[in-house]
Amino acid sequence: MSVRDDLARFGPQQAETVSSGDAQAYCANLGRTHYENFPVVSWLLPRHLHQHFFNVYAFCRWADDLGDEMGDREESLRLLNWWEEEVEACYQGEVRHPVFVALTESIQQFSLPKQLFLDLISAFRQDQTVAEYQTFEQLRDYCRRSADPVGRLVLYLCSSFTEERGLLSDSVCTGLQLANFWQDVARDADIGRTYLPREDRIRFGYSDLDLKDRKTTPEFRELLKFEVDRARELLIAGLPLVPQMPGRLQVDIDLFIQGGLQILKGIERIDYDVWSVRPKVSKVNLALAAVGSLFKMWGRLIFMPRIIK
Repeated sequence: MSVRDDLARFGPQQAETVSSGDAQAYCANLGRTHYENFPVVSWLLPRHLHQHFFNVYAFCRWADDLGDEMGDREESLRLLNWWEEEVEACYQGEVRHPVFVALTESIQQFSLPKQLFLDLISAFRQDQTVAEYQTFEQLRDYCRRSADPVGRLVLYLCSSFTEERGLLSDSVCTGLQLANFWQDVARDADIGRTYLPREDRIRFGYSDLDLKDRKTTPEFRELLKFEVDRARELLIAGLPLVPQMPGRLQVDIDLFIQGGLQILKGIERIDYDVWSVRPKVSKVNLALAAVGSLFKMWGRLIFMPRIIK
């Protein structure tokens, strides 16, 4: 399901009004029909947060699809500018689009910062004009706006935001985004994008011609090993966030980290040949990671009182 199909009803010329209940149902349906590696809402997430997670996801889904599903960069830029205007209007109390009708309640209840939504849009807008990154710092800045705001929004929704936790969340989110990039090297090439920084390709001797021809050379394997290791370091650096989260949310956060690590292990299992095979996280491995996360949470609950004593 692509939001492109809903533009006629809910695009810039929207004439239809939507009730709060219908808006929430619309966002929940978007969340339940997603196609990412991990579920938007897991069974561990407290029920009272489900709708708020769906609302934030629906915003991200619309922004992402406006950037990637229009088939025309100029049209995408126009629609992303409109989406940004809808954010500004929402924070001024003017809403029509179902996503913002639903999202308004989340913004008010959890004091969600407007800048996080604007940062996400700026990243999707950048996708229309930047197809290659020269340095890792440039790529990291992109992740700061395309991935990190999502983690910070989650912290706000869980009433757990502090600046320290925000930085730990940034490490997790950037690590996850990089893991997805290295998983999807071939898919991104299909749409004319490469996230492998030029400075790293030069460092490992992987030429532009090899990139164009999608060659899995020894140099490419060394390059991707370097990128995989860097993503893993970021994910592991974010692990101290887990015990700082309340209750069962520890399992959710840990599961996201373990899922990212599973993607990286999948890349290693195919000897970094992501041009030929797209590594996936199997349901078995994801289930094992979930069990491991549960045991870790139970261990903290059992042993923490003893440590305090």
